[in-house]
Amino acid sequence: MEEQFFSSGTSADEPKGPSLETPVPESPEGKPEGENVLTAVSLRKTFRLSAKQRKIEKTPLREKIAVDGLSFSAKRGEIYGLLGPNGAGKTTTLRMLATLIKPDSGDAVIDGFSIVRQPEKVRSKIGFLTSELKPDEFFTPSYTFDFFSELQNISAQVRDERKKMLFSRFGIDKFAETKISDLSTGMKQKTSIAISLVHDPEFIIFDEPTNGLDVLTAKSVTDFLLELKARGKTILLSTHIFSLVEKICDRVGGIIDGKMAAEDSVAALTREKNLENVFFDIYAAAKGGEIL
Repeated sequence: MEEQFFSSGTSADEPKGPSLETPVPESPEGKPEGENVLTAVSLRKTFRLSAKQRKIEKTPLREKIAVDGLSFSAKRGEIYGLLGPNGAGKTTTLRMLATLIKPDSGDAVIDGFSIVRQPEKVRSKIGFLTSELKPDEFFTPSYTFDFFSELQNISAQVRDERKKMLFSRFGIDKFAETKISDLSTGMKQKTSIAISLVHDPEFIIFDEPTNGLDVLTAKSVTDFLLELKARGKTILLSTHIFSLVEKICDRVGGIIDGKMAAEDSVAALTREKNLENVFFDIYAAAKGGEIL
């Protein structure tokens, strides 16, 4: 393992990594691939712990640091993978970027807009998919797609064109008028993906997109992610599946205890070992040699 792969995290006193001063274009038209679409600097988020939570976690601390000075960037037209154990801060990071929660400090710029100062603009630029936010199962895929299209102020003509394309691509068209509650797990996930893309966003956040899917459905999802990349979209992907990251991601960041423990291209990180072994080395180094 080469030394440049490791970092000790970013603090407010000694900022490392990307800077918010780096210009980010407001529109992708005519912009070359390789520009930063996402620049996150010193993101920090804490949560108060109840007495019951402190007892469960066996800690006297009244506050839990979920994300601790996290800085990283994602380039236009790439798939960036976030790896880390449960509780590392991945989902909290994605929620901050999606403007669902505000960072205590730090900021991120997505396609020219600040998640702190311009959350509404950010929401118009991103698509966000997580298994923790599910569409209402009482409604049909078609109705739900139309509902979210209206929220995004998409015209009926564009809505219908996108729905036809996405539903056909994922095989949802045969179940368009079926209640979501009656769909298979895979079809529910495909429906969620289609709904997250109603406005054709340039920056897409996927939290565990293949979690719980059978191998055929998982492959259709990963193939679609590569299609989005080929169209110049930027994808931020959180997953526990090392093989998925190796297969489709251009760069990867390893988060441990809310800090960026390692960040590099997948090709560089896996020059001598597979990604799973590389990550365990990084984890052991961050934890002082402890794996469990």
